[in-house]
Amino acid sequence: MSLQWHEFASKDELDLNLAHYIAAQLQQAIAERGTASLAVSGGRTPAGMFKALRASDVEWSKVYITLVDERWVPNDHADSNERLTRENLLQDGAAAANFISMVNDAATPHAGLAGIEARLSVIKTPIDILILGMGDDGHTASLFPNAVELEQACASTQLVAAVTPPVAPHQRITLTLPTIVQARNVLVHITGTGKKELLNTAMQEQKAITELYPIRRVLDQVKSTAQVYWTA
Repeated sequence: MSLQWHEFASKDELDLNLAHYIAAQLQQAIAERGTASLAVSGGRTPAGMFKALRASDVEWSKVYITLVDERWVPNDHADSNERLTRENLLQDGAAAANFISMVNDAATPHAGLAGIEARLSVIKTPIDILILGMGDDGHTASLFPNAVELEQACASTQLVAAVTPPVAPHQRITLTLPTIVQARNVLVHITGTGKKELLNTAMQEQKAITELYPIRRVLDQVKSTAQVYWTA
């Protein structure tokens, strides 16, 4: 496992640099394979980067975008990652991208899994660019410490898994660990000194207790060089 850090003096600088890198990788994928794929994370952290990215000169109609994970809520819900992605990324030129939702009408993510799996099959794997965040408990995507479905989501041969977080609200659907680690570009996008310290702790702990840190389990298995984009 190789981890490459990129540190920036401000959030604006990070957002612009990360957006530039993603745009270049999308265009390279389109040139090489005809289409490109991008899996993004939700939360407040990526909003500024999304706005910079959507202004990039990319052949958006050839880009497939989905989420790394999603809360099992309606796509107009305040906690929906899809809603934040639509509001901040899928605007201007990027509105032409092909967005694949991670929710359907099933009552639970467990019941909706097969439908989401089929829907995601239009994306060529491995995913070209995959952006991870990280929670204060060391979770990434919706791979939560102590979730009853964690081991299944870390071993599954499927693209997605359903997860019930032990403490966070809402049931979730998430890309599985094998899907994540196969991506051509794995990027970790975090801000704040606390997150930097937590990631460093997770990466330095003895492997025997890495189950405490799903982010470590993921990064230990990434096939390419994972990159961290960070600012205080």
